[in-house]
Amino acid sequence: MSRPTVVEYVVDRLSKLGISECFGVPGDYAFPFDDAIASHGSVDWLGCSNELNAAYAADGYARIRGASMLCTTYAVGELSALNGVMGAKAERSAIFHLVGMSSMRHQLRRKIVHHTLGDGVFQNFINISAQAACAHTVLTPDNCVYELERVIAAAMANRQPAYIIVAEDLATRPIMGPTVEQYPEPKSDQDELKAAVDAALAKIADAKTGCVLPAFTVSRFGFQAELTALIEASGLPFATTAMDKAVLSEAHPQYIGGYAGKYSAPNVVEAVEAGDVVINAGGVLFTDISTAAFANTIDPAKIITIGIDATHIDGQVFSNVRMRDMFVALAREVKKFDGVDLQRPAPAELVGGSDDPITADSLYPRYQRFFAANDVVVAETGTSATGVGGLLLPDGAAYHNQTLWGSIGWATGAALGTAVADRSRRTVLITGEGSHQLTANEIGNYGRHGVKPAIFVLNNEGYAVERSLEDYPDWVYNDLAPWDYHTLPAALGCKDWFTAKVKTNGELEAAMNKAQQADTASYIEIVGGKHDYPEGLKIVGSRTSEMYGI
Repeated sequence: MSRPTVVEYVVDRLSKLGISECFGVPGDYAFPFDDAIASHGSVDWLGCSNELNAAYAADGYARIRGASMLCTTYAVGELSALNGVMGAKAERSAIFHLVGMSSMRHQLRRKIVHHTLGDGVFQNFINISAQAACAHTVLTPDNCVYELERVIAAAMANRQPAYIIVAEDLATRPIMGPTVEQYPEPKSDQDELKAAVDAALAKIADAKTGCVLPAFTVSRFGFQAELTALIEASGLPFATTAMDKAVLSEAHPQYIGGYAGKYSAPNVVEAVEAGDVVINAGGVLFTDISTAAFANTIDPAKIITIGIDATHIDGQVFSNVRMRDMFVALAREVKKFDGVDLQRPAPAELVGGSDDPITADSLYPRYQRFFAANDVVVAETGTSATGVGGLLLPDGAAYHNQTLWGSIGWATGAALGTAVADRSRRTVLITGEGSHQLTANEIGNYGRHGVKPAIFVLNNEGYAVERSLEDYPDWVYNDLAPWDYHTLPAALGCKDWFTAKVKTNGELEAAMNKAQQADTASYIEIVGGKHDYPEGLKIVGSRTSEMYGI
């Protein structure tokens, strides 16, 4: 039997991680990868409108599947994708970024060819793209097998991107040596694990009250069941920051609400900041956005931080201790807290009459009633995420936002990825027009690839999140071209979609009812006020202005 070529081996090996689609844009140097993907029996090519959108889609896909594939060409393609891949590194999505480069024949002869700087140097972009990855490799037929296992191991252990590049002439040569197809999974040092567990149990034993803060990393690694078991064994309440929203089901009886420092509900502030112990489960990042510009005041001495590969307790660091092992070990031995206040968050109150114009106060409670169990909600940075972040999601609904990296336009691309990754669940995309204009051309590929999301675009005449941060909100740079948004799907080839443009609460409710019943994707343009912001955005804007002296 003939041996597979380098690119055939890479695509097939990555497919065994559960990846059945590859996002990308073709290019001549990447043709060997493109051909291997298109001809593979269980991997589908999902072409995107540009490389940045493809990277966003790969990020969204990896959040659902655990890993994804992205394929671009050398230099112009990989550098166009770089912002999206860098965001995946920051927010821990394992994207395998496949890149084809010019042949070794051209490289060794220093030929002046397209997509280069004209200086005969070919590998000067590798260090740039590698900065967006936790591991990278330049493949050859000789090193392909063991190098691929090395970068797979790193990407899966860290849930961050891996960058894989190969010259086009070497890409189509057969691999050398025996195949392996088993990357080494990291394991806890048993002595360190026992010491960490003992220290955590001792701290918990001394506490009378406490709280758990689950981190987004729990869902990236797929450890929801293990953490839920720990929470249920302890009886402790749990709350989440904006970055970690819905990492565990918000229908769980021990969920008490969102945490954003002093701007949280009083019972959440009491549980998190006044409790005796806080279990930081997965390494919560207390970012400026998640904390309403650092309005949090948790005593660091109270915190047990269970990170991906280390645990921190009382100034001690227990290294080479894996997150899952800590969850499992603590769940077996943790004490049950008595008399815990498990006050559930209340749903947002419906306001506004049917004939009234749509406002921030009336819009977001209607979103909450639109969401269904097991939906995948993707909210754009800024106005959308701030408004949706305060809503109570139904059982099993997942939530995704790019809280840390915050690249506007991310959500439209990412929602394509989440929709493709699990077609049995409905993806709901909530975005504003400023972000949407960056990546709206990807809508055509939603229809092309047969997914049926519900898409809501808030048209409020510009960059609302930027306006909210400024004393004078109407600088010319916050204006946008006035698109007729609800006509975009048809123009981009999605002629069977349900679309609507709504200005009143009654029109919005009618459109939402039609979207619930439609057997197609839905796209609803919502006309809002130019200076009307969700309450959370007003708070963050005020806090940020104060903090930075704006």
